[in-house]
Formats: sequence, C-alpha cells, structure tokens
Amino acid sequence: MLLPLLLPLALASLTTTSPAPLAPKTVHPFNWASTKHLIAFGDSYTFVQGTTGHPNYSFIGDNLAPAFTPQQLLSNRIVQNLTGTAEGGPNWIELLTNCGAREGLTSPLRCARQLWDFAYAGANTLEDASFTPLHHAHTVSLTAQIAQFKSYGDPALTQSGVIRQGKKGSDVLVALWIGINDINDLASLRGRNATFAPLYERVQSRQFELVEQLYDLGYRHFLFLNLPPLDRGPSPNVNASMVSTFNDILKEHADEWQAQHMDASVLLFDVNTVLNGVLDEYEKYGFTNVTGYCAAYNQPDIRTDPGKYGCKPLREYFWYNSGHLTSRTHEIFTASLLEFLKGRSRA
Repeated sequence: MLLPLLLPLALASLTTTSPAPLAPKTVHPFNWASTKHLIAFGDSYTFVQGTTGHPNYSFIGDNLAPAFTPQQLLSNRIVQNLTGTAEGGPNWIELLTNCGAREGLTSPLRCARQLWDFAYAGANTLEDASFTPLHHAHTVSLTAQIAQFKSYGDPALTQSGVIRQGKKGSDVLVALWIGINDINDLASLRGRNATFAPLYERVQSRQFELVEQLYDLGYRHFLFLNLPPLDRGPSPNVNASMVSTFNDILKEHADEWQAQHMDASVLLFDVNTVLNGVLDEYEKYGFTNVTGYCAAYNQPDIRTDPGKYGCKPLREYFWYNSGHLTSRTHEIFTASLLEFLKGRSRA
C-alpha cells in the first residue's frame, strides 16, 4: 500500500517549500514639491506662537492643559511678531513652509503648504525628572508632544479631512528638531567630565521610539536636524566634542531606523556643518557680530531702532541671544535645507 510512503513525502514537501513572498509595502517616495503639510515637533528653535498657545512657548496648549478640540486647533492662528518665535522674527519652519512668516496672524489652513507646529520652547526629549527635569510645570517634552498629538492633533487633522488618512504617507512631512536642551541640561546637571555618550544614546533611543509611534499612525516621511554649533555660542555650556558625539549618535539611530523601515524616508539635515561654514565666512553673509548678541534683543522697538540701545541691526548678528540664532541665521540655513529637500525628492 503506497499511502504510508506517500504521506511522509507529502509532509516533507510542505515543510521544505518556501512560503509565497509577502507583497512589498506600498512606498510613496518623498517629494518636497508634492508635500502639502508639515507637522513639527521640538523645542524653542522650532516653536511658533499660536493665538491659543502658551505665550512665548507654544502654538497650542501646554503641559497643564494639553487637550484641545478640533475646532480650537483648526481656528488657531500663527502669530508673527518680535516674540512670535525665539528668534525675533520668522524661524526655519515658517520660512521653509512660507506659512506664518509674514507679520500678523496666519491660519495654517490658508497656507499652500500647511504648518502644524506642536513644538514647545524649553522642551527636552524624555519625560523623566531624574534625567532632565522639566524647565517649568507647563513645559511639554517631546514625549508629551507626541502623546498630545496622538490624542488630539492627529484625530483633529484626519477626522476633519485636513489630512486624509490615505495621504499621510505621501503628502505630509514630519519634522523633529530636538536635543538642544538635552545636551545643555545634561552638561549642567552632570558636569563636563561626565561620560555623555550613554546619556545621548538614551535620548536618541527615546526619540526613535516616538518616531515609531508616528509611523504607526501612518506617517512615512521624517525630517531631522542635528545640533547647531552650540560650542561656538556667546556663552557655551558644551564643547565641540560633545556636540559631535551627540550628532554622531543621532545619525547612527537615524540610519538604523531607516534600515528597519524601508517604506519610510529618513531625511537628516546636517545644519551643524552648514552653520559652521557660515561662522567661518560670516562676512560673506552680512554678519558683523558672530560671538555676541544685542543685549536689548527683547525690547519692543529693537527691530526699528537698534541704535537706541547701542546695537547694530539684528540681521547683522548670528546669535539672537545667549542660546538662540537670529531670524537671519534661520533664513540662511533654511535656504540650504530647501535645496537638501529638493535633492532628496523622488518622483
């Protein structure tokens, strides 16, 4: 009887036959020209003031009142004035999108490329008081920004039809610029002689855990900026080696995450190299002061009458204050960033 002989052969064929290959994930290549929305997270370098935001800190809400309705988000306006950003004028995210860069109030809904900014001035990456304590009770860390976005921002944008669920992977670029407070706070809390690499590893591990959460929501294109040359600031709290180590670890994590998500785009812009180049040839860009700043930067008439305070026009300063770049500096590196995004675009 052949059945006993055929059965083992049949079972063997089942165990050795390769399974049918899985269909590849749908990939929508990044294309800047077709990007209709930019969603931003980060700290003061990225924050924009909103009419329903915490004054001088956010576009909408804070850590004490993180919830908002779709109507509150969609009726919110970007405020552009001296204190509408941490730069005394338009910052990189407004210049890149051309949304909210003009003086006055701007609805993101009226922009050709909409800007939805959830960055919070003073933010660290982790929500851990033993690692990097919140600067204020109202501060929204990057961890809390993503939680806020998942609970309120993403539902508001998708359920209203502002961002279509099926277009998250093609029409939207998510930007994250974080780490400036992390590196400075860790240096202050632990001293310059600490071993920082493991601490920076923890920061980046957390950042990409958060990126994974955004990926799970359907977003596929992610822009990261590394640390600017904080070591060349007016009163640096960190040195070039610390900044370089932080940026190297960011790149390692970005490369690793990209390798694990081939249906996504990881765009890492090296703003550090760009700005070091500007500092090395600052006169070429019209700067006359790259080591200090105008002490009266926050006076209401500083932009119209800087001489009153013994200052030059703010456009001639690289640094806006001890920790931030001027709007002019943002304008310069944003031009390079735009070329970078165009160069990384695919049809």
